[in-house]
Amino acid sequence: MDFELGEIFYIDKPLGWTSFDAVKRIRGAINRAHGLKKLKVGHAGTLDPLATGVMIVCTGKATKRIEELQGGVKEYEATIALGATTPSFDLETTIDKVYPTDHITEELVRETLKNFTGRIEQIPPSFSACKIDGKRAYKLARQGKEVDLKPKILVIDTISLESFSPTEIKIRVVCSKGTYIRALARDIGEALSSGGHLTSLRRTRVGEVTINDCGSIDATVEKIKSAPKKEEVIEQRT
Repeated sequence: MDFELGEIFYIDKPLGWTSFDAVKRIRGAINRAHGLKKLKVGHAGTLDPLATGVMIVCTGKATKRIEELQGGVKEYEATIALGATTPSFDLETTIDKVYPTDHITEELVRETLKNFTGRIEQIPPSFSACKIDGKRAYKLARQGKEVDLKPKILVIDTISLESFSPTEIKIRVVCSKGTYIRALARDIGEALSSGGHLTSLRRTRVGEVTINDCGSIDATVEKIKSAPKKEEVIEQRT
């Protein structure tokens, strides 16, 4: 491996880790095993700590491809609790309001989901990394300050219902870069004349990279440790 010329790792990000945690672990493994302390390491497409799945980590000159890689179509498997909302639209914060769900049927959900395909407007979550006057929205939200984010245009290619109950649905979403599945959970809940928040999220594809292409953090670290050092590679070539 040539970490300076550039390597690309496909990782199945574990639950509870930030994307930065994963990058830090990979960078640390390279530093310790190969002594490359100033090496650039970055990721293509952020995943929330409560999400798992496909994460692309680039090193060295391969970091120049991050914009290209994160621009690929994303696919997610999501579980949405109906009948309740949280300020963050997921489990980061506690339930603040509850709503009736007796009127929610499978047919109603299927018809409602049709309204969320194609080009749609979406207001990002207050608890997001979007910037307002140079400050991250989630920092302002956690301070109890009002966050005013403008709608963004995005594309949802397909959205399908995988399982149904009046209080919980599971969906599969294929969408463009910049889609917040937490915000989608909020909007679906509102469209059902109820409430909704995300309870689990797994990213199964980024561009051509699927979850089957990904290894665990530990397996990736072991691969880095066992990779020949740069001087050993040079010796082998000469």
